[in-house]
Amino acid sequence: MVRRDALKVLLSLAAGGAVLPFYARWVEPNWIQVQSLRIRIPGLDPAFHGMTVVHTSDLHLDGVWGTPERLASWVERIQALRPDAVVVTGDWVTTTAGLKVLERAAPVLARLRAPMGVFGVLGNHDHWADPHAVRQALRAAGVRELKNETHVWEIGRARLALVGLDDPWSRPPRWEEVARLAPNGMPAIILVHEPDFADQVARLGRFSLQLSGHSHGGQVKIPGVGAPFLPLHGQKYPEGLYRIGRMTLYTNRGLGMVPPRIRLFARPEITHITLAAW
Repeated sequence: MVRRDALKVLLSLAAGGAVLPFYARWVEPNWIQVQSLRIRIPGLDPAFHGMTVVHTSDLHLDGVWGTPERLASWVERIQALRPDAVVVTGDWVTTTAGLKVLERAAPVLARLRAPMGVFGVLGNHDHWADPHAVRQALRAAGVRELKNETHVWEIGRARLALVGLDDPWSRPPRWEEVARLAPNGMPAIILVHEPDFADQVARLGRFSLQLSGHSHGGQVKIPGVGAPFLPLHGQKYPEGLYRIGRMTLYTNRGLGMVPPRIRLFARPEITHITLAAW
């Protein structure tokens, strides 16, 4: 039945061959999915029950598709969700061409506001372009980059840790040092650009939730087959929710694109996460 349905979809796509390129280039890349999730965090203090975190990734500012104008529309969509906190898991730019775009777009990015903060980490493309320039632009925009750092949220005596890992593909970490970033006595969430490092993170036994991006969900998927191309370190956990040992992983499909700048059955995504203590 699945094969038959997939064949019907492929035949329909073939019949609409003139429409498909337009759809993949102009329709789906603008058709943002807001994915709402409730994720239980073991040991979460009831004071944090119901906290909302908006997660997105892979803006890929490049001046072609990823422009300040398009970024403004993404920021507006995020702000409409009224999150308690916002996290962005890397690849703010695609190449060096995106650095000036990011610099110019810093005032737009600064419109991202959340009472418990706006946080981010760098991805592989940021490191390949110029991590120093990306970091300067994020500081100018009021985004707190967690470069192998920990931020602790506090509500009264309740505490919850947010750890950011600098891109582990570009800067392979010492995992024992990563484990020490999670303070004792509180649950911890970790931001890691590439999702497939979740196997190493889960083995540390210190993190309840990993948030990642990187893979774009393949950017193009064939019905019944899946994504014909997935990037290194984004092949095992390319999109969605996973359970790895005692840790939950969520891989966001991102908002931007890399060449060829098309999306097919892999819509851009903003994830609205509600943390739950039970």
